[in-house]
Amino acid sequence: MRTLRDITDLRSTLGEYRKRDQRIALVPTMGNLHAGHLALVTKARQHADIVVTSLFVNPMQFGPNEDLDAYPRTFAEDQAKLVDAGCHVLFAPTNTVLYPNGLSTQTRVRVPKVSEGLCGGARPGHFDGVSTVVTLLFNLVQPDVACFGEKDYQQLAVIRKFVRDLHMPIEIIGVPIVRAEDGLALSSRNGYLNAAERATAPALYRILCTLRDALEQGEPIEAVLHQGHQDLTAAGFIPDYLELRDTHLNPVSAVTLDAVLLAAAKLGPTRLLDNLSVRLPLQSTTSHQ
Repeated sequence: MRTLRDITDLRSTLGEYRKRDQRIALVPTMGNLHAGHLALVTKARQHADIVVTSLFVNPMQFGPNEDLDAYPRTFAEDQAKLVDAGCHVLFAPTNTVLYPNGLSTQTRVRVPKVSEGLCGGARPGHFDGVSTVVTLLFNLVQPDVACFGEKDYQQLAVIRKFVRDLHMPIEIIGVPIVRAEDGLALSSRNGYLNAAERATAPALYRILCTLRDALEQGEPIEAVLHQGHQDLTAAGFIPDYLELRDTHLNPVSAVTLDAVLLAAAKLGPTRLLDNLSVRLPLQSTTSHQ
């Protein structure tokens, strides 16, 4: 695996692969890698000859009171995991490489509507930072395919939309959530949980499973979500949101069959995300936002 920090080196290296007509995949990350990230690399290897993983803790997507400085940075461990996973190129730029003129005057990519509400409502400006840095990486790497985890469902929807809107010739692949044995969705932020919180955290997934089953059995959406809020609070979470949307993140309607149940909740200082696919029975769908 080649570890590169400079844009010129990256373009030169990838140019050699392209001369050999090799297909290139990109896996963008912020490091502190776990099995979920490595599943993205494995999926990327199935779709390309060369896998590029980027490692960059993007300051643009953190709010003023969020955990940018505390975000775990484990570069040596990440390198070793990527070698074992079969990654070919690790691109690990600094802030000054990607944002040489600073953030205040940086051109930004905004994706309307799909970035609003849910995590976009709770974290203003977050998705502008995500879409901007991913656009930068797409421009630098020019991959044929890019892999993203479905745990960050709204993020994946935002990326799919700007790729379509900007006519980028990139195939976007969503990779299913990787979970711990107790059901907790893997996340770099799980490392913030203390022992008691880590024992409680899987309740988020268990509650979502119960709600999904109730929805698929035709119970009223409003009542199910109300019960979900109560259950999350009783389990020790502070719910940020709990919503049912269609797969494009629009409100469900009377004709919605395929939906997604999305939740974000704080447990102590840690914000956890999860989602589950829901197959709604036609007769039970009532409009809900």
